[in-house]
Amino acid sequence: MNDPKHPELHVMEEPTNDFMDVSLGFGVFFGVLFLIGIIATVIQVMTR
Repeated sequence: MNDPKHPELHVMEEPTNDFMDVSLGFGVFFGVLFLIGIIATVIQVMTR
């Protein structure tokens, strides 16, 4: 069973923290949307 296609040989090769992954994803997504909102507001105020 030296075949790398066997999934049972690759059980948790790297420990993962799903909560941190999800919370980091939400945080980054919120930050990007917040930045887009700020840029859009600045553009709208400047074009008045």
